[in-house]
Amino acid sequence: MKKYGLIGTTLTHSFSVKYFNDKFQKENLTECQYQNYSLASIGEFKGLFERESLLGVNVTIPYKESIIPYLDRLSKEAKDIGAVNCVKLEGGELVGYNTDSFGFKNSLQPLLKDKTLKALILGSGGASKSVRHALNELGIEYQIVSRKGSFSYHNLDDSIMQDHHLIINTTPLGAYPKTIESPTIPYNSTGEKHLFFDLVYNPEVSTFLRRGLKQKSSIKNGLEMLYLQAEKSWEIWNS
Repeated sequence: MKKYGLIGTTLTHSFSVKYFNDKFQKENLTECQYQNYSLASIGEFKGLFERESLLGVNVTIPYKESIIPYLDRLSKEAKDIGAVNCVKLEGGELVGYNTDSFGFKNSLQPLLKDKTLKALILGSGGASKSVRHALNELGIEYQIVSRKGSFSYHNLDDSIMQDHHLIINTTPLGAYPKTIESPTIPYNSTGEKHLFFDLVYNPEVSTFLRRGLKQKSSIKNGLEMLYLQAEKSWEIWNS
């Protein structure tokens, strides 16, 4: 049996298991299995591959950065980004990769009507780092919004919102089961020229996206990004 999985804390929000097991059934990959591994702390990752006879895992919140010391080496891209969402067992070594940046970039790119637009990235964690890397590749200027950064949530005003037409939520706010939550930004300062991109995909339309729709902004959730990064992970595990 070829075993793969997803590691994180609370994994009830994730569609990864369904995506991969549907893929295995559709492609008649009867020797493959994908399942969740909920870890109370990243320290529980040690020995997981050996205990479960794993060939690869995806990594989700909150371990995309904290997993790095437990790996033997990183791909160049993962090292540049500083975050890992894909791990492969290679010749006895655990190697970290980043497929989030690929998934985000290829999901966003068809929506870009104006490549001179500026972006606000909500959040500063591992997912945020992947988004930053993708925006750098696309040549899109951005600012990171965090509780302690130079662009903090309480400093956002009409002028800033009007100058940044791409708003990207990289936080877990609004993900199942806490679907009422959303980042605290001045939504009333957005409008038809704005694009709201939420890495959250469960629910399909988060509160963040719904508030964007109310302002007649364009919206995109993270489901396509999930599929794209999953296929890239599969490619890495089988290369």
